[in-house]
Amino acid sequence: MDWATIWNIPSIYPTVAGKGSSNPVISPKGIKHWLSCLVKECPPCRKLCSSLTLLLYIFLLHREGDWWLARSLTTGESGYIPSNYVAPSDSIQAEEWYFGKITRRDSERLLLNLQNRRGTFLVRESETTKGAYCLSVLDYDNAKGLNVKHYKIRKLDSGGFYITSRTQFTSLQQLVFHYRKHSDGLCHALTDVCPVAKPQTQGLARDAWEIPRESLRLDVKLGQGCFGEVWMGTWNGTTRVAIKTLKPGTMSPEAFLQEAQVMKKLRHEKLVQLYAVVSEEPIYIVTEYMSQGSLLDFLKGDTGKLLRLPQLVDMAAQIAAGMAYVEKMNYVHRDLRAANILVGDNLVCKVADFGLARLIEDNEYTARQGAKFPIKWTAPEAALYGRFTIKSDVWSFGVLLTELATKGRVPYPGMVNREVLDQVERGYRMPCPAECPSSLHELMLSCWRKDPEERPTFEYLQGFLEDYFTSTEPQYQPGENL
Repeated sequence: MDWATIWNIPSIYPTVAGKGSSNPVISPKGIKHWLSCLVKECPPCRKLCSSLTLLLYIFLLHREGDWWLARSLTTGESGYIPSNYVAPSDSIQAEEWYFGKITRRDSERLLLNLQNRRGTFLVRESETTKGAYCLSVLDYDNAKGLNVKHYKIRKLDSGGFYITSRTQFTSLQQLVFHYRKHSDGLCHALTDVCPVAKPQTQGLARDAWEIPRESLRLDVKLGQGCFGEVWMGTWNGTTRVAIKTLKPGTMSPEAFLQEAQVMKKLRHEKLVQLYAVVSEEPIYIVTEYMSQGSLLDFLKGDTGKLLRLPQLVDMAAQIAAGMAYVEKMNYVHRDLRAANILVGDNLVCKVADFGLARLIEDNEYTARQGAKFPIKWTAPEAALYGRFTIKSDVWSFGVLLTELATKGRVPYPGMVNREVLDQVERGYRMPCPAECPSSLHELMLSCWRKDPEERPTFEYLQGFLEDYFTSTEPQYQPGENL
Protein backbone atom coordinates (compact mmCIF):
# COMPACT_ATOMS: atom_id res chain seq x y z
CA MET A 1 0.00 0.00 0.00
CA ASP A 2 1.37 3.42 -0.94
CA TRP A 3 0.44 6.04 1.64
CA ALA A 4 0.56 9.73 1.01
CA THR A 5 0.60 12.39 3.68
CA ILE A 6 -2.23 14.88 3.95
CA TRP A 7 -2.24 17.88 6.26
CA ASN A 8 -5.37 19.04 8.04
CA ILE A 9 -5.13 22.73 9.04
CA PRO A 10 -8.17 24.66 10.27
CA SER A 11 -9.49 27.26 7.87
CA ILE A 12 -8.23 30.06 10.14
CA TYR A 13 -4.86 29.33 8.47
CA PRO A 14 -5.73 30.06 4.81
CA THR A 15 -2.14 30.39 3.55
CA VAL A 16 -1.14 27.69 1.07
CA ALA A 17 1.88 27.03 -1.10
CA GLY A 18 1.90 28.87 -4.39
CA LYS A 19 0.58 26.97 -7.42
CA GLY A 20 3.24 24.59 -8.66
CA SER A 21 5.35 24.96 -5.52
CA SER A 22 7.28 21.84 -4.53
CA ASN A 23 7.94 22.90 -0.93
CA PRO A 24 5.65 21.72 1.86
CA VAL A 25 4.18 24.42 4.04
CA ILE A 26 5.46 24.54 7.62
CA SER A 27 2.83 23.71 10.22
CA PRO A 28 1.62 26.54 12.46
CA LYS A 29 2.77 25.96 16.02
CA GLY A 30 0.54 23.54 17.87
CA ILE A 31 -1.24 22.20 14.78
CA LYS A 32 -0.46 18.47 14.74
CA HIS A 33 -3.44 16.93 12.96
CA TRP A 34 -2.07 15.11 9.94
CA LEU A 35 -3.93 12.80 7.63
CA SER A 36 -2.89 10.08 5.21
CA CYS A 37 -4.29 9.04 1.86
CA LEU A 38 -3.94 6.30 -0.75
CA VAL A 39 -3.15 8.67 -3.60
CA LYS A 40 -1.99 6.06 -6.10
CA GLU A 41 -5.36 4.27 -6.05
CA CYS A 42 -7.50 7.41 -5.90
CA PRO A 43 -8.14 9.42 -9.11
CA PRO A 44 -9.71 12.38 -7.23
CA CYS A 45 -6.58 12.58 -5.06
CA ARG A 46 -4.22 12.28 -8.03
CA LYS A 47 -5.88 15.33 -9.60
CA LEU A 48 -4.61 17.41 -6.68
CA CYS A 49 -0.99 16.26 -7.16
CA SER A 50 1.52 18.30 -9.14
CA SER A 51 3.25 15.18 -10.49
CA LEU A 52 3.27 11.41 -10.08
CA THR A 53 4.35 11.88 -6.47
CA LEU A 54 2.72 9.70 -3.87
CA LEU A 55 2.88 12.53 -1.32
CA LEU A 56 -0.07 14.90 -1.22
CA TYR A 57 0.04 17.73 1.30
CA ILE A 58 -3.37 19.29 1.87
CA PHE A 59 -5.62 20.78 4.48
CA LEU A 60 -9.29 19.99 4.69
CA LEU A 61 -11.72 22.78 3.90
CA HIS A 62 -14.86 20.83 4.76
CA ARG A 63 -15.45 17.49 6.50
CA GLU A 64 -18.94 16.08 6.08
CA GLY A 65 -20.40 12.95 4.53
CA ASP A 66 -18.49 10.56 2.28
CA TRP A 67 -16.50 13.17 0.32
CA TRP A 68 -14.31 15.82 1.95
CA LEU A 69 -13.23 19.08 0.34
CA ALA A 70 -9.44 19.42 0.42
CA ARG A 71 -6.82 21.82 -0.94
CA SER A 72 -3.34 20.77 -2.00
CA LEU A 73 -0.56 22.73 -0.34
CA THR A 74 1.79 22.07 -3.26
CA THR A 75 -0.48 22.98 -6.17
CA GLY A 76 -3.20 25.10 -4.57
CA GLU A 77 -5.80 22.95 -6.34
CA SER A 78 -9.01 22.11 -4.47
CA GLY A 79 -11.26 19.10 -4.89
CA TYR A 80 -13.31 16.42 -3.17
CA ILE A 81 -11.60 13.24 -1.99
CA PRO A 82 -13.23 10.09 -0.54
CA SER A 83 -13.26 10.22 3.26
CA ASN A 84 -12.41 6.53 3.62
CA TYR A 85 -9.04 7.18 1.95
CA VAL A 86 -7.85 9.42 4.79
CA ALA A 87 -6.73 8.75 8.34
CA PRO A 88 -4.92 10.72 11.06
CA SER A 89 -1.22 10.18 10.44
CA ASP A 90 -0.26 10.44 14.11
CA SER A 91 -2.44 7.41 14.89
CA ILE A 92 -2.20 3.73 14.00
CA GLN A 93 -4.90 4.20 11.32
CA ALA A 94 -2.15 5.63 9.11
CA GLU A 95 0.06 2.54 9.49
CA GLU A 96 -0.05 0.28 6.44
CA TRP A 97 -0.20 -2.82 8.68
CA TYR A 98 -3.28 -1.64 10.62
CA PHE A 99 -6.51 -3.05 9.17
CA GLY A 100 -8.97 -1.79 11.80
CA LYS A 101 -12.27 -3.57 12.33
CA ILE A 102 -11.92 -6.44 9.89
CA THR A 103 -13.07 -9.81 11.18
CA ARG A 104 -10.93 -12.84 11.96
CA ARG A 105 -12.30 -14.59 8.88
CA ASP A 106 -11.55 -11.63 6.61
CA SER A 107 -8.01 -11.41 7.97
CA GLU A 108 -7.48 -15.10 7.20
CA ARG A 109 -8.90 -14.66 3.72
CA LEU A 110 -6.42 -11.87 2.97
CA LEU A 111 -3.42 -13.61 4.52
CA LEU A 112 -4.03 -17.00 2.88
CA ASN A 113 -3.49 -15.55 -0.59
CA LEU A 114 -1.00 -17.91 -2.26
CA GLN A 115 1.20 -14.97 -3.23
CA ASN A 116 1.94 -14.19 0.43
CA ARG A 117 4.99 -15.66 2.13
CA ARG A 118 5.35 -16.98 5.66
CA GLY A 119 5.36 -14.16 8.21
CA THR A 120 3.01 -11.89 6.25
CA PHE A 121 0.95 -10.06 8.87
CA LEU A 122 -1.62 -7.46 9.83
CA VAL A 123 -2.90 -5.86 13.04
CA ARG A 124 -6.64 -5.54 13.64
CA GLU A 125 -9.06 -4.70 16.41
CA SER A 126 -9.96 -7.61 18.68
CA GLU A 127 -13.49 -8.90 18.08
CA THR A 128 -13.81 -10.20 21.64
CA THR A 129 -12.08 -7.60 23.84
CA LYS A 130 -12.87 -3.89 23.56
CA GLY A 131 -9.75 -1.75 23.29
CA ALA A 132 -7.48 -4.72 22.53
CA TYR A 133 -5.81 -5.64 19.26
CA CYS A 134 -4.86 -8.81 17.44
CA LEU A 135 -1.74 -9.65 15.45
CA SER A 136 -2.59 -12.11 12.63
CA VAL A 137 0.37 -13.90 11.04
CA LEU A 138 0.63 -16.29 8.09
CA ASP A 139 2.40 -19.52 9.06
CA TYR A 140 3.22 -22.85 7.44
CA ASP A 141 3.78 -26.36 8.72
CA ASN A 142 3.76 -29.77 7.09
CA ALA A 143 0.64 -30.92 8.90
CA LYS A 144 -1.65 -27.91 8.23
CA GLY A 145 0.07 -26.31 5.26
CA LEU A 146 -0.61 -22.56 5.11
CA ASN A 147 -2.51 -21.36 8.17
CA VAL A 148 -3.03 -18.18 10.16
CA LYS A 149 -2.06 -17.67 13.80
CA HIS A 150 -3.76 -14.97 15.87
CA TYR A 151 -2.05 -13.34 18.87
CA LYS A 152 -3.91 -11.07 21.27
CA ILE A 153 -2.14 -7.75 21.91
CA ARG A 154 -2.97 -6.66 25.45
CA LYS A 155 -2.89 -3.13 26.76
CA LEU A 156 -1.13 -2.12 29.97
CA ASP A 157 -2.74 0.24 32.46
CA SER A 158 0.22 2.52 31.80
CA GLY A 159 -0.69 2.65 28.11
CA GLY A 160 1.86 0.17 26.76
CA PHE A 161 1.27 -3.04 24.80
CA TYR A 162 2.42 -6.64 25.00
CA ILE A 163 1.83 -10.13 23.62
CA THR A 164 4.01 -11.83 26.24
CA SER A 165 4.31 -10.18 29.63
CA ARG A 166 8.13 -10.31 29.59
CA THR A 167 8.35 -8.10 26.46
CA GLN A 168 6.46 -4.81 26.66
CA PHE A 169 6.31 -1.80 24.36
CA THR A 170 5.19 1.82 24.64
CA SER A 171 3.35 1.72 21.27
CA LEU A 172 1.99 -0.68 18.69
CA GLN A 173 4.56 0.68 16.25
CA GLN A 174 7.37 -0.43 18.58
CA LEU A 175 5.76 -3.84 19.02
CA VAL A 176 5.55 -4.40 15.27
CA PHE A 177 9.14 -3.17 14.78
CA HIS A 178 10.39 -5.63 17.42
CA TYR A 179 8.65 -8.67 15.97
CA ARG A 180 9.87 -7.81 12.48
CA LYS A 181 13.39 -8.23 13.86
CA HIS A 182 12.77 -11.27 16.09
CA SER A 183 10.11 -13.97 16.26
CA ASP A 184 10.52 -13.96 20.08
CA GLY A 185 7.84 -16.57 20.76
CA LEU A 186 5.70 -16.00 17.67
CA CYS A 187 5.35 -18.67 15.00
CA HIS A 188 7.65 -16.62 12.71
CA ALA A 189 9.21 -13.18 12.54
CA LEU A 190 6.98 -10.66 10.79
CA THR A 191 7.96 -10.24 7.14
CA ASP A 192 5.60 -8.47 4.73
CA VAL A 193 2.54 -6.34 5.41
CA CYS A 194 -0.53 -8.12 4.08
CA PRO A 195 -1.64 -6.65 0.73
CA VAL A 196 -5.08 -5.09 0.80
CA ALA A 197 -7.59 -4.11 -1.84
CA LYS A 198 -8.23 -0.39 -2.12
CA PRO A 199 -11.32 0.73 -0.17
CA GLN A 200 -14.51 1.26 -2.13
CA THR A 201 -15.59 4.87 -2.45
CA GLN A 202 -19.23 5.79 -1.85
CA GLY A 203 -20.03 6.67 -5.43
CA LEU A 204 -17.74 7.78 -8.23
CA ALA A 205 -17.45 11.34 -7.01
CA ARG A 206 -19.40 13.83 -4.97
CA ASP A 207 -22.82 14.44 -6.55
CA ALA A 208 -22.13 11.92 -9.35
CA TRP A 209 -25.30 9.81 -9.35
CA GLU A 210 -27.16 10.29 -12.64
CA ILE A 211 -24.28 10.58 -15.07
CA PRO A 212 -24.10 11.23 -18.84
CA ARG A 213 -23.66 8.17 -21.04
CA GLU A 214 -20.70 9.92 -22.68
CA SER A 215 -18.72 9.74 -19.43
CA LEU A 216 -18.60 5.94 -19.72
CA ARG A 217 -16.45 3.85 -22.02
CA LEU A 218 -17.33 0.18 -22.62
CA ASP A 219 -13.99 -1.63 -22.73
CA VAL A 220 -14.44 -5.40 -22.47
CA LYS A 221 -17.67 -7.38 -22.73
CA LEU A 222 -17.83 -9.74 -19.74
CA GLY A 223 -21.14 -11.48 -20.30
CA GLN A 224 -24.62 -11.44 -21.77
CA GLY A 225 -28.01 -12.48 -20.40
CA CYS A 226 -31.68 -12.38 -21.27
CA PHE A 227 -32.02 -8.72 -20.36
CA GLY A 228 -28.71 -7.13 -21.31
CA GLU A 229 -24.93 -7.22 -21.18
CA VAL A 230 -22.20 -6.70 -18.58
CA TRP A 231 -19.05 -4.75 -19.47
CA MET A 232 -15.82 -3.80 -17.83
CA GLY A 233 -15.59 -0.07 -18.44
CA THR A 234 -14.07 3.26 -17.48
CA TRP A 235 -15.71 6.36 -16.05
CA ASN A 236 -14.28 9.78 -16.94
CA GLY A 237 -11.17 8.12 -18.35
CA THR A 238 -9.91 7.37 -14.82
CA THR A 239 -11.96 4.87 -12.84
CA ARG A 240 -12.46 1.16 -13.57
CA VAL A 241 -16.11 0.16 -13.21
CA ALA A 242 -18.56 -2.55 -14.20
CA ILE A 243 -21.45 -1.48 -16.43
CA LYS A 244 -24.69 -3.44 -16.81
CA THR A 245 -26.57 -2.37 -19.94
CA LEU A 246 -30.27 -3.24 -20.07
CA LYS A 247 -32.18 -3.88 -23.27
CA PRO A 248 -34.82 -1.20 -23.99
CA GLY A 249 -38.18 -2.27 -22.59
CA THR A 250 -36.69 -4.46 -19.83
CA MET A 251 -38.03 -2.14 -17.15
CA SER A 252 -39.58 1.28 -16.77
CA PRO A 253 -36.89 4.00 -16.43
CA GLU A 254 -39.06 5.76 -13.85
CA ALA A 255 -39.54 2.63 -11.74
CA PHE A 256 -35.84 1.80 -12.05
CA LEU A 257 -34.74 5.25 -10.90
CA GLN A 258 -37.07 5.06 -7.91
CA GLU A 259 -35.73 1.63 -6.92
CA ALA A 260 -32.13 2.72 -7.52
CA GLN A 261 -32.56 5.53 -5.00
CA VAL A 262 -33.22 2.82 -2.40
CA MET A 263 -30.49 0.51 -3.69
CA LYS A 264 -27.77 3.13 -3.46
CA LYS A 265 -28.43 3.50 0.27
CA LEU A 266 -27.57 -0.17 0.86
CA ARG A 267 -23.93 -0.10 1.90
CA HIS A 268 -22.12 -3.19 3.11
CA GLU A 269 -18.75 -4.74 2.36
CA LYS A 270 -20.46 -7.87 1.04
CA LEU A 271 -22.79 -6.03 -1.33
CA VAL A 272 -21.58 -4.81 -4.71
CA GLN A 273 -21.43 -1.01 -4.46
CA LEU A 274 -23.84 0.81 -6.77
CA TYR A 275 -21.98 3.86 -8.08
CA ALA A 276 -24.19 5.63 -10.61
CA VAL A 277 -26.86 5.20 -13.27
CA VAL A 278 -27.76 6.34 -16.76
CA SER A 279 -31.53 6.49 -16.35
CA GLU A 280 -32.58 6.99 -19.98
CA GLU A 281 -32.95 3.90 -22.16
CA PRO A 282 -30.91 1.91 -22.69
CA ILE A 283 -30.44 2.00 -18.91
CA TYR A 284 -26.85 1.67 -17.63
CA ILE A 285 -26.13 0.52 -14.07
CA VAL A 286 -22.60 1.40 -12.93
CA THR A 287 -21.08 -0.59 -10.04
CA GLU A 288 -17.73 -1.48 -8.56
CA TYR A 289 -15.72 -3.87 -10.73
CA MET A 290 -15.14 -7.40 -9.41
CA SER A 291 -12.14 -8.98 -11.07
CA GLN A 292 -13.23 -12.65 -11.15
CA GLY A 293 -16.76 -12.23 -12.51
CA SER A 294 -19.82 -14.19 -11.47
CA LEU A 295 -19.57 -16.94 -8.86
CA LEU A 296 -21.23 -19.37 -11.28
CA ASP A 297 -18.57 -18.87 -13.95
CA PHE A 298 -15.82 -18.85 -11.33
CA LEU A 299 -16.91 -22.22 -9.89
CA LYS A 300 -16.87 -23.77 -13.36
CA GLY A 301 -13.42 -22.35 -14.19
CA ASP A 302 -9.97 -23.77 -13.52
CA THR A 303 -9.56 -22.01 -10.17
CA GLY A 304 -13.05 -22.88 -8.99
CA LYS A 305 -12.56 -26.57 -9.66
CA LEU A 306 -9.65 -26.59 -7.19
CA LEU A 307 -11.59 -25.02 -4.31
CA ARG A 308 -11.81 -27.13 -1.17
CA LEU A 309 -14.64 -27.27 1.37
CA PRO A 310 -13.20 -24.63 3.78
CA GLN A 311 -12.98 -22.10 0.93
CA LEU A 312 -16.50 -22.92 -0.31
CA VAL A 313 -17.95 -22.57 3.19
CA ASP A 314 -16.16 -19.26 3.62
CA MET A 315 -17.64 -17.98 0.35
CA ALA A 316 -21.09 -19.06 1.55
CA ALA A 317 -20.50 -17.22 4.84
CA GLN A 318 -19.64 -14.02 2.97
CA ILE A 319 -22.85 -14.24 0.93
CA ALA A 320 -24.86 -14.88 4.10
CA ALA A 321 -23.21 -11.81 5.69
CA GLY A 322 -24.32 -9.63 2.79
CA MET A 323 -27.83 -11.03 2.94
CA ALA A 324 -27.96 -10.61 6.74
CA TYR A 325 -27.49 -6.89 6.08
CA VAL A 326 -30.25 -6.96 3.43
CA GLU A 327 -32.43 -8.72 6.02
CA LYS A 328 -31.61 -6.09 8.66
CA MET A 329 -32.53 -3.31 6.22
CA ASN A 330 -35.93 -4.97 5.51
CA TYR A 331 -35.08 -5.38 1.84
CA VAL A 332 -35.62 -8.41 -0.42
CA HIS A 333 -33.26 -9.62 -3.15
CA ARG A 334 -35.72 -11.79 -5.16
CA ASP A 335 -33.09 -13.42 -7.39
CA LEU A 336 -30.37 -14.89 -5.16
CA ARG A 337 -28.22 -17.41 -7.03
CA ALA A 338 -24.59 -17.97 -7.99
CA ALA A 339 -25.02 -16.03 -11.25
CA ASN A 340 -25.84 -12.92 -9.18
CA ILE A 341 -22.86 -13.19 -6.82
CA LEU A 342 -19.62 -11.55 -7.93
CA VAL A 343 -16.10 -12.66 -7.00
CA GLY A 344 -13.07 -10.42 -6.52
CA ASP A 345 -9.47 -11.00 -5.53
CA ASN A 346 -8.72 -13.32 -2.58
CA LEU A 347 -12.06 -15.14 -3.05
CA VAL A 348 -14.03 -12.13 -1.86
CA CYS A 349 -17.73 -12.59 -2.66
CA LYS A 350 -20.37 -9.87 -2.91
CA VAL A 351 -24.11 -9.95 -3.56
CA ALA A 352 -25.17 -8.16 -6.76
CA ASP A 353 -28.38 -7.26 -8.58
CA PHE A 354 -30.51 -6.95 -5.43
CA GLY A 355 -34.03 -5.71 -6.11
CA LEU A 356 -33.83 -5.58 -9.91
CA ALA A 357 -35.95 -8.69 -10.47
CA ARG A 358 -39.06 -6.88 -9.20
CA LEU A 359 -38.80 -4.33 -12.01
CA ILE A 360 -38.49 -6.66 -15.00
CA GLU A 361 -41.47 -6.28 -17.36
CA ASP A 362 -40.75 -9.17 -19.74
CA ASN A 363 -43.79 -11.50 -20.07
CA GLU A 364 -41.57 -14.58 -20.11
CA TYR A 365 -40.37 -13.47 -16.66
CA THR A 366 -43.38 -11.90 -15.00
CA ALA A 367 -45.46 -15.04 -15.61
CA ARG A 368 -43.09 -16.61 -13.01
CA GLN A 369 -43.21 -19.91 -14.87
CA GLY A 370 -41.86 -18.68 -18.19
CA ALA A 371 -38.54 -19.77 -19.66
CA LYS A 372 -36.67 -16.74 -18.30
CA PHE A 373 -37.83 -17.08 -14.68
CA PRO A 374 -35.39 -18.83 -12.27
CA ILE A 375 -37.89 -21.41 -10.99
CA LYS A 376 -35.20 -23.76 -9.64
CA TRP A 377 -33.99 -21.11 -7.16
CA THR A 378 -37.41 -19.73 -6.21
CA ALA A 379 -39.39 -20.66 -3.10
CA PRO A 380 -42.76 -22.27 -3.92
CA GLU A 381 -44.81 -19.49 -2.30
CA ALA A 382 -42.97 -16.95 -4.46
CA ALA A 383 -43.17 -18.97 -7.67
CA LEU A 384 -46.85 -19.85 -7.26
CA TYR A 385 -48.31 -16.80 -5.53
CA GLY A 386 -45.72 -14.02 -5.93
CA ARG A 387 -44.99 -13.86 -2.17
CA PHE A 388 -41.39 -12.66 -2.23
CA THR A 389 -39.94 -12.07 1.24
CA ILE A 390 -36.57 -12.38 2.93
CA LYS A 391 -37.65 -15.96 3.74
CA SER A 392 -37.99 -16.75 0.04
CA ASP A 393 -34.43 -15.40 -0.28
CA VAL A 394 -33.41 -17.92 2.40
CA TRP A 395 -34.87 -20.72 0.23
CA SER A 396 -32.81 -19.44 -2.70
CA PHE A 397 -29.71 -19.38 -0.51
CA GLY A 398 -30.19 -23.07 0.22
CA VAL A 399 -30.18 -23.75 -3.53
CA LEU A 400 -27.10 -21.54 -3.92
CA LEU A 401 -25.35 -23.77 -1.35
CA THR A 402 -25.87 -26.71 -3.73
CA GLU A 403 -24.25 -24.68 -6.51
CA LEU A 404 -21.20 -24.17 -4.29
CA ALA A 405 -21.06 -27.81 -3.23
CA THR A 406 -21.30 -29.07 -6.83
CA LYS A 407 -19.02 -26.39 -8.37
CA GLY A 408 -21.76 -24.78 -10.41
CA ARG A 409 -24.02 -27.67 -11.41
CA VAL A 410 -27.58 -26.66 -12.34
CA PRO A 411 -29.95 -27.50 -9.44
CA TYR A 412 -32.44 -30.37 -9.82
CA PRO A 413 -30.43 -32.04 -12.60
CA GLY A 414 -32.56 -33.75 -15.22
CA MET A 415 -35.74 -31.87 -14.26
CA VAL A 416 -37.49 -29.14 -16.25
CA ASN A 417 -39.03 -26.15 -14.46
CA ARG A 418 -42.61 -27.44 -14.39
CA GLU A 419 -41.44 -30.76 -12.97
CA VAL A 420 -39.38 -29.01 -10.26
CA LEU A 421 -42.37 -26.98 -9.13
CA ASP A 422 -44.64 -30.03 -8.96
CA GLN A 423 -42.07 -32.19 -7.13
CA VAL A 424 -41.19 -29.49 -4.58
CA GLU A 425 -44.88 -28.94 -3.82
CA ARG A 426 -45.15 -32.67 -3.11
CA GLY A 427 -42.27 -32.44 -0.62
CA TYR A 428 -39.28 -33.41 -2.74
CA ARG A 429 -35.95 -31.87 -1.70
CA MET A 430 -32.59 -32.29 -3.39
CA PRO A 431 -30.41 -35.03 -1.84
CA CYS A 432 -27.03 -34.35 -0.29
CA PRO A 433 -24.46 -33.59 -3.02
CA ALA A 434 -21.46 -35.90 -3.34
CA GLU A 435 -18.67 -35.11 -0.85
CA CYS A 436 -20.87 -32.58 0.95
CA PRO A 437 -20.98 -33.02 4.76
CA SER A 438 -24.37 -34.05 6.13
CA SER A 439 -24.35 -31.01 8.45
CA LEU A 440 -24.31 -28.69 5.43
CA HIS A 441 -27.10 -30.64 3.77
CA GLU A 442 -29.14 -30.30 6.95
CA LEU A 443 -28.60 -26.56 6.70
CA MET A 444 -29.89 -26.64 3.11
CA LEU A 445 -32.96 -28.59 4.21
CA SER A 446 -33.67 -26.00 6.92
CA CYS A 447 -33.70 -23.33 4.18
CA TRP A 448 -36.25 -25.39 2.25
CA ARG A 449 -38.85 -25.81 4.99
CA LYS A 450 -42.37 -25.47 3.62
CA ASP A 451 -43.41 -22.86 6.17
CA PRO A 452 -41.36 -19.72 5.41
CA GLU A 453 -41.36 -18.67 9.08
CA GLU A 454 -39.63 -21.91 10.07
CA ARG A 455 -36.66 -21.17 7.83
CA PRO A 456 -33.56 -19.74 9.55
CA THR A 457 -32.60 -16.08 9.44
CA PHE A 458 -29.59 -14.96 7.43
CA GLU A 459 -28.05 -13.79 10.70
CA TYR A 460 -28.18 -17.42 11.91
CA LEU A 461 -26.86 -18.74 8.58
CA GLN A 462 -23.95 -16.30 8.70
CA GLY A 463 -22.99 -17.34 12.24
CA PHE A 464 -23.30 -21.05 11.46
CA LEU A 465 -21.08 -20.84 8.40
CA GLU A 466 -18.50 -18.49 9.93
CA ASP A 467 -18.08 -20.84 12.89
CA TYR A 468 -18.17 -24.03 10.83
CA PHE A 469 -14.43 -24.71 11.03
CA THR A 470 -13.41 -22.50 13.96
CA SER A 471 -15.55 -23.84 16.81
CA THR A 472 -12.83 -26.30 17.86
CA GLU A 473 -9.87 -23.92 17.37
CA PRO A 474 -8.45 -21.67 20.10
CA GLN A 475 -9.39 -18.03 19.62
CA TYR A 476 -5.79 -16.88 20.08
CA GLN A 477 -2.35 -18.49 20.00
CA PRO A 478 -0.18 -18.05 23.09
CA GLY A 479 3.30 -16.63 22.59
CA GLU A 480 5.89 -19.27 23.44
CA ASN A 481 7.99 -19.23 26.63
CA LEU A 482 5.54 -17.11 28.62
